[in-house]
Amino acid sequence: METLTPFKEAVDVVLEAGGEPLRTCYQCGLCSGTCPWNLVRSFIVRRIIHQAQLGLVDFESEEVWQCATCGACVKRCPRGVEIIDIMRALRKVIAEVGVAKVPDSLRISVKNISSLGNPQGEAPEKRGDWAKDRDIRTFTEGTDLLYLSCCVPAYDGKIRRIALATTDILNKAGIGFGILGENESCCGESVRKSGSETVFQSLAESNIETFTKNGVERIMVSSPHCYHSFKNEYPEFGGKFEVIHSTQYLWELIKEKKIEFKRELNKKVAYSDPCYLGRHNDIYDAPRDVLKSIPGLELMELPDSHEQAVCCGGGGGRIWMDTPKGERFSDLRLEQALEMGADVLAVACPYCMLNFDDSVLTMSKESLIEIKDVAELVQEAI
Repeated sequence: METLTPFKEAVDVVLEAGGEPLRTCYQCGLCSGTCPWNLVRSFIVRRIIHQAQLGLVDFESEEVWQCATCGACVKRCPRGVEIIDIMRALRKVIAEVGVAKVPDSLRISVKNISSLGNPQGEAPEKRGDWAKDRDIRTFTEGTDLLYLSCCVPAYDGKIRRIALATTDILNKAGIGFGILGENESCCGESVRKSGSETVFQSLAESNIETFTKNGVERIMVSSPHCYHSFKNEYPEFGGKFEVIHSTQYLWELIKEKKIEFKRELNKKVAYSDPCYLGRHNDIYDAPRDVLKSIPGLELMELPDSHEQAVCCGGGGGRIWMDTPKGERFSDLRLEQALEMGADVLAVACPYCMLNFDDSVLTMSKESLIEIKDVAELVQEAI
């Protein structure tokens, strides 16, 4: 307790930065009981909130950075306290007031996003390289749909399969779409949840200007994090676009018979709900409807699904931070799928794919189960 010291200025910033829910929390403890961290280690959310209420915040503690913003606690809170806003505000005190140190890996990723538009620190002009030598056009005004893959599929060679499968389906369905390539930039959702509000606002304003200048009206994304930011956060800054997740759009195409399945996939598939698609945006049916429509595919429900789904651990900027083996939510989720006898663990989020791919490798389960995006399974069957 020696490190806990009153810091009135910092607490004032917490309140100003969105920590106002501190005033309504009455310390029932449901948030701590719900938090998935307690599946792998002790993490008492209630204690952090109570310390903030008292003005005794340990900004040096790693616990400030533990929250994956999965939203499970918010769904259970009897007073509707936006606990994620409290955690974001605490992080803002560190990131922008400078009362403590931001974890190195996260600090570097945010710096890369701020200066280069992507967390990997790659050159902006390489962003569209994944689409080279494929029938993918540059978006121009009048094009029906802008496709944004997310930074991860754009730059990570192992994850770009999400973008390749998605665009292959769009082409086969005869959809007019385009990408912006080097003019695309990170949506900033994880940046905001990491407390770097100034960087987020700069990204939002720049992206909105780019979309508007290019005549963008409808955006399809592969990442629930992009979906959440473009749909729910960009309107704060004047960015009002129609935003649709890839699974929603695929289901539209299937219903309109623009996608025709020619092959059976005789596989048992477990679907893992991404937090930012499910709990944050109530999109549960579209991914399942797509999977159920694939001939031969047997859709299996994991023990914890829909609102009770276990987070992969990648939200809140944690995708850019190290998580020790034995504390990875994705390992737990993978074990659930294996126990059910699933051949495939299906995802609808690049962060989920990153974490589950890593779990498969570190747990040496490559011969037992595959990690596939929903779009990849559709691509296999058409």
